[in-house]
Amino acid sequence: MLFNYLPIVVFLVIAGAIALLMVGGSLLAAPQRPYAEKLSAYECGFEPFDDARRRFDVRFYLVAILFIIFDLEVAFLFPWAISLGSIGMFGFLSMVGFLAVLTVGFIYEWCKGALDWE
Repeated sequence: MLFNYLPIVVFLVIAGAIALLMVGGSLLAAPQRPYAEKLSAYECGFEPFDDARRRFDVRFYLVAILFIIFDLEVAFLFPWAISLGSIGMFGFLSMVGFLAVLTVGFIYEWCKGALDWE
């Protein structure tokens, strides 16, 4: 019974070895010269060593939420594309309607300036 899992174990061992070789190779080949700016923390475009009680710009949240919404909606395209041969014309037209609603929402956000950074 456990013999059936041997290919998975071999795959994991090979993947781990390749990962270790790549990390070790990058440490050997690449120069390691960190400087203060490179080692500083980056937090959403603000200086990390500032007053924690100041106002936080809501545009960061807006862009993050919009990205998550559109990313999840686009993720629905993958199962649809795989099953397109079996769902027929109804499935195709349903997805065209879904993409139309998605496009209208994107154009609305664009016109409202939600995607403008300045």
